[in-house]
Amino acid sequence: MTEPLREKETKVRVLSLLPNMLTIAAICAGLTAIRFGYEGNFDMAVKLILAACVLDCLDGRLARLMNSATPFGAELDSLADFLNFGVAPVLILHNWALQDFRNEGFIAVLCYAICCVLRLARFNVSSREEKTERASDYFVGVPSPAGAILVMLPLIVALAFENLPVTPPAVVVGYICLVGLLMISRVPTYSFKNLAIDRSNTKFFMLGAGVLIAALLMYLWATVVIVTLVYMASFLWAMRSARQLKSH
Repeated sequence: MTEPLREKETKVRVLSLLPNMLTIAAICAGLTAIRFGYEGNFDMAVKLILAACVLDCLDGRLARLMNSATPFGAELDSLADFLNFGVAPVLILHNWALQDFRNEGFIAVLCYAICCVLRLARFNVSSREEKTERASDYFVGVPSPAGAILVMLPLIVALAFENLPVTPPAVVVGYICLVGLLMISRVPTYSFKNLAIDRSNTKFFMLGAGVLIAALLMYLWATVVIVTLVYMASFLWAMRSARQLKSH
């Protein structure tokens, strides 16, 4: 009776490794994005960062759905987040706009990367504390995947509207530092984890999701710019809602 049990305990279902495999795929996307960024293929580099964001959204949720979440997977996911959202985006920006501001630009890169790793460390600690509590409706500060898209906004705008004048390097440096500070700030931002809608409105929600997917397929960069600006505008509503909730 003991031998079959011991044999069973030494085996792992391949399907249960799928969340970690998605995390590894996200790491590959982030590293390849850096390569394309230094080759000057910024279009593909940003697409790979967006792909890493999608994979980051999927791996954790898939692990919870499959009941296969492990401490190893959580640590792997955090390390992947630092690479994909704390290092890759700013290195791409450094090669895109900061060639004439190499020293100042690299200081901005370091500032953003340090802010990202601090943000991830704070999130990991708060996640452990909230294991027995209901997930909050708000993040404290901008989460790292959103920070990666925000920090690349000047590059995405340039990809969407090619006739616009080039963003001055000094502005890019300041913007990178600003996004980094937003990640470690106490500004509340919507987490969307507990987002719920009335059953009667599901058809409209699904229609809107379909339109958004179609827009992303046909007008990728313009759609990403609009969605990012809407997300930035949501900071004001999140601050107001969080203040009202706290007062009640």
